[in-house]
Amino acid sequence: MVGDPLVVLAISFAGASAVLLAAGLRGTLRGEAVNRRLERYAGREEKPEFESLGGPNLIARHVDRAVQGRGFAEALRTNLLRADLRLTVGEFLLLRTAVALGAFFFGFVIGRGLTRPILGLFVGMLFAISGWLLPHYYVLWRARRRLHQFVNQLGDTIGLMANSLRAGYSLLQTMDLVARESAPPIADEFRRVVREVGLGVPMQDALEHLLRRVPSEDLDLLVTAIAINHEVGGNLAQILDVIGETIRERVRIKGEIRVLTAQQSLSGYIISLLPVGLAVLIFLLNPDYLTSLFTWPWICMPIGAVICMVAGFLVMRRIVAIEV
Repeated sequence: MVGDPLVVLAISFAGASAVLLAAGLRGTLRGEAVNRRLERYAGREEKPEFESLGGPNLIARHVDRAVQGRGFAEALRTNLLRADLRLTVGEFLLLRTAVALGAFFFGFVIGRGLTRPILGLFVGMLFAISGWLLPHYYVLWRARRRLHQFVNQLGDTIGLMANSLRAGYSLLQTMDLVARESAPPIADEFRRVVREVGLGVPMQDALEHLLRRVPSEDLDLLVTAIAINHEVGGNLAQILDVIGETIRERVRIKGEIRVLTAQQSLSGYIISLLPVGLAVLIFLLNPDYLTSLFTWPWICMPIGAVICMVAGFLVMRRIVAIEV
């Protein structure tokens, strides 16, 4: 059993997965140390508890250097910022690789126990592809959820900013008030703006960084209004009142649309996942019956089915995606 090359390959993948996972998780501690040091330099009183663990990860540094300047690396870095994950591109790629290798080992064990030994590699590859894609979609899902929470808070936050400006606060003091009084994620983002300004970054540049982390049309209105007011002057509090009312109405309409289209969205997921679940159930009950489809020319049937399922899911998502 130990001399089986397939088993040796699976065990090697599992060991590599453990090593890469440890390396990636170490990077999260380094991210916390960097964040705490920034808090200290920005005038905060917290002490960096993890500063002793802040040594750079050698593997992650090599990966960062290898992918530096490439388009996918920049897009991935932006997605990590939007999801509020304190990971570098190299650390995230290490985590993805670790999850993929671990998933391959898990799928290999399951496939080898249920079917013929050679099919263990096929099941392991399917699990590995899923393990490689899941972290990416988790980051996108976390970024979308965080953006949705930010936009829902933005209307009330702009009202708070307008009232603070009327009370005599400066714009920076108003943002610091939002960072102290509001709830995450909007408090975290405005706290970053205040820290950047405290470290010497111009206000407009700090707001542009905020807009890059939170790509929202509503936030773009706020940043544009502040930029225009900085150039030509005017009653910023009154402008913010109008923008806040517009954003609150837009959020309300979007909520109504989401309720009206919830059934269609759920139907799209159920109809798309039902054949996949049924195929997995048949595979567990009678593997030989399902694997006979993966021989020529019958393999054209599952390929065509997958293409039609994906196309139908995308069409249904397009139908219920109503822009406001």
